[in-house]
Amino acid sequence: MARKKLAELELSLLHLQQNMDIPDTSLNIHPVIARAVSECRRRGVRPSVEAMDAALLADSGFLNQLQGDVNGWIKEIQKVTKLDRDPGSGTTSQEINFWLSMERALDRIEDQLASDEIVLTMDVLKAAKRFHATVSFRTDTGLKEAGDRVQKYNVLMKDFPINELLAATDIGRISVGIELIFSHFIKKLKLTAYPVVRALPLAEAISRDLHDQLAKVLGRVRLMQMDYVDFDRLVRETQGALEVWEAQAKELANLARELTRKRSEKFIPIKIRAAHAPLQERLRFVHQFRQQHEQLQQTIVRVMAQGSGDSSAIDEIRLAYDIVRIVDVLDVTPDGSDAWERGETAYNERVARVENQIIARLRDRLATARNASEMFRVFSKFNALFVRPKIRGAIQEYQTQLINSVKDDIRRLHDTFKRSYRRSEASTMSQLRDLPPVSGAIVWIRQIERQLDMYMRRVEDVLGRGWELYAEGQRLQADSASFRRKLDTRPLYDAWYNDISRRDLTVGGRVFLVTRHRATGNAFQLGISFDAQLITLFKEVRELMLLGFQVPHTLVTMARDGKRVYPYAVSLMETTKIYRQASHRLQQHPEIMALAAGYRSDVMLCVRKGMGLKWQYFVMSGAGSGAVSGPGGSGGAGGPSGVPDSHENRNAAFVREFSGVVSLFQEKVEALIALNDEINSAVRELSVCPYVQANFTGILDRIQALIDRLNLDNYANLEQWVGELDGRLEQVLTMRLSRAIHVWITEFDRAPPVVGDESDTADSLLATASGNNSGGGALRKVIHGRGMASAAPLSSANVEESDEVTPQIRTLVHELRIRNQVMYLDPPLESARASWIQQLHAWLAAICQQRRPQAARYEV
Repeated sequence: MARKKLAELELSLLHLQQNMDIPDTSLNIHPVIARAVSECRRRGVRPSVEAMDAALLADSGFLNQLQGDVNGWIKEIQKVTKLDRDPGSGTTSQEINFWLSMERALDRIEDQLASDEIVLTMDVLKAAKRFHATVSFRTDTGLKEAGDRVQKYNVLMKDFPINELLAATDIGRISVGIELIFSHFIKKLKLTAYPVVRALPLAEAISRDLHDQLAKVLGRVRLMQMDYVDFDRLVRETQGALEVWEAQAKELANLARELTRKRSEKFIPIKIRAAHAPLQERLRFVHQFRQQHEQLQQTIVRVMAQGSGDSSAIDEIRLAYDIVRIVDVLDVTPDGSDAWERGETAYNERVARVENQIIARLRDRLATARNASEMFRVFSKFNALFVRPKIRGAIQEYQTQLINSVKDDIRRLHDTFKRSYRRSEASTMSQLRDLPPVSGAIVWIRQIERQLDMYMRRVEDVLGRGWELYAEGQRLQADSASFRRKLDTRPLYDAWYNDISRRDLTVGGRVFLVTRHRATGNAFQLGISFDAQLITLFKEVRELMLLGFQVPHTLVTMARDGKRVYPYAVSLMETTKIYRQASHRLQQHPEIMALAAGYRSDVMLCVRKGMGLKWQYFVMSGAGSGAVSGPGGSGGAGGPSGVPDSHENRNAAFVREFSGVVSLFQEKVEALIALNDEINSAVRELSVCPYVQANFTGILDRIQALIDRLNLDNYANLEQWVGELDGRLEQVLTMRLSRAIHVWITEFDRAPPVVGDESDTADSLLATASGNNSGGGALRKVIHGRGMASAAPLSSANVEESDEVTPQIRTLVHELRIRNQVMYLDPPLESARASWIQQLHAWLAAICQQRRPQAARYEV
């Protein structure tokens, strides 16, 4: 901030020093006129001829004096109006201040001419009929012409941002200042009549100011003593600022030529001489010098890393640089140039001793190299030093080996080219990277050409310039030139253009296409009517234009149409492919096609809506239709409200809608197939599960949950499909029930277990004495009856032992009683029948009490 303030103060002082003085014009007033004006002002009236003494109006002497004063005014005013300056001398600020001061001076003259004294003098002369002194007054002074010129020139001079350059404290601000100056200069020069013959010297004055400012900013740092990284960055910034100057000056020169033609001005050579060119050249040379020194120093440190001589070489390089460190490189005067030449000569003498050491080391390395590859590695290691002529000359004896090596490399390039592009790995990689065939072949050929250039540059880097003058070098150059002619890609492009021109690749016709598919028995199939060659065309055109080919406008227009339609076409083709796959999957499961009929109907309605679409609609909608959602995308197009508000958005909205409907159809079909497989698995499990009520209930509950999911997903014809499923379940359960009845009968008919000893006969009696109050005894016989226990209390262990569960008919005990001389059975046989029927019903209840599947549990 302090540096910026000091720069602004210095600039203000400079403006005071460079201010162009315009002489003040003081118009002499006759005393009689002055007294008359004073008297009129005292009386409060306007000065007029009536206020003058009538005798004076007839006095020729008085009138001659007034006329002489007017002639004197003309001369005084002409000192200002005829004033001019050479824009090629001085600074930009002096040119700007001159015209601004001229405008102020003319304004002061006009104020004086409008004063009462001047007006009264002119009125007196007119009243005395001295018209020759008054009529040509304005013309003789040249005020009008000077005022017009100053006014036109000051359109350019006002607000001229020269201070942005003069007050800059770093290179970045200098660059910004140059851009602002030329932006104002070019813009205002188009609007003003400032002559081109003055504009060019003014640009040269800006160049002088740029030179002074660069010298001032760079003078604050010692370029030769800076760290190389900081020096390199500073010089590159300076070069960037100078490149900005060159670009802006070129634009100004083009404008000057155009204005010269438009204004029909006298022809002058349009050339802007840059005053900062010597400084620019010196900076370029110093940057190159320091770059070579840095390369030499770094290479010595990297390569010559052993031995005491290496340390001395580094010290020698440092001492050599100390010679030029103290030279003022910004001094481009003859004395400064002589000082730099002396320092450079002393530097080169010291570096020559280091070069001898490097040459000895390089010769040893090359002598011990076993093949050309090792030689090239040595050369690449010492490559930074080959800019030194002495070192370059020391390696010329190895040119034969290098030429033979390059010949082998070129021969391998020949073999690669003869294998052709289609049989190369590059062709496969180009297909993976979506590179079209013709462009891929051209890129492949150019890669071979770049490799050839690399081999030739390698020889030049190692052997130096002029290598093609050798006999072997001439043969190598001729071989490479003949091979390079075979690498011309223009015939490949011409063949592609001729092939494309013969084809009718227009974007038109209907979008949807219905065809017969032989693989499916000539069934109708939905497709997209789009030529895939259009996709290849716009990719080829894009890549060929990037490769620098001039593609005709007709092909560019055709490719542009294909590119506009491409995202829609790819999305539609992918969507129809997904629809065909989902339909094929659905046809493999005909039992569930009715469930997906609703979603398929939505797809058909969408296709019906799009059957009238044509590709022309998408072409006319333009390229700015926004992103098209791929399969699975959703959403509409339009304005902020989400409603399509143009033909373009309606087309994009249809593509997204179709993609979304088909994606939903595919999703529902896959989900339906998965649910159907789960239900079929449950039905199969129902036919083989153990005959336990909990198993049947769990499986049927699982089936009902899957049906509820189908209901929630709004599948169509669910009621009918569930009815068919109910029939399948009924068949399975009827089969299981029939088998269960046979199992129960078998278990019921099986011989009952024997109670007691086997020797007991059927008429075994257990006699007991009844109480005295009974009046007699009672005779009891135990009769064993068969029954069954309920299936519910079966343990899981029994279920796990066997998949076939058998009923457990419980044993019933009937007692044959004799009481009061009466024999009866307790309990009676009817009780046994009732128990058997109850146990049979309990066995059948494992299936008969299950609930049927319901399709509309979510319906009100």
